[in-house]
Amino acid sequence: MIVVSDTSPLCNLQLVDCLWLLREIYGVVIIPDVVSNELKKSSLPEIQNICHLEWIYISTLKDSSLAQKLQTERGLDLGEAYAISLAIELKADDLLIDERLGRREALQLGLPIIGILGILVLGKQRSFIPLVKPILDSLIDQAGFRVSDSLYQRVLSLSNEF
Repeated sequence: MIVVSDTSPLCNLQLVDCLWLLREIYGVVIIPDVVSNELKKSSLPEIQNICHLEWIYISTLKDSSLAQKLQTERGLDLGEAYAISLAIELKADDLLIDERLGRREALQLGLPIIGILGILVLGKQRSFIPLVKPILDSLIDQAGFRVSDSLYQRVLSLSNEF
């Protein structure tokens, strides 16, 4: 299974000590070189170190024209644009992305997407984590992850945590 990730899902999962879930679910995560550069520029060592994990593979786009178009015409940031383009180039099974605009563009391009909340639900379904709620609360409190009340309740419902 091929999964490509944007920057923010990696950072947010790392901030709540749950980045390991991606390895359990996917085995390997591929990131574009620009995402690697964004991670390395972080002021937090735990974020910088993501690039050095043996199961994070860094890849370079063969053709960056779509990424450039997504930036200039669609207003995506560098990491999102390159992650979407790399996912298309590699025919990824999943694109890990959380930002609304990036998700919308990826769906319009026919990419299968998943975000952090979907990862948490999968983690619970596959018995990698016992509960979603404490991690979800940590994402909100520690990482500043924004979740509407209705989405919060939906995630807990999908996780059978009422």
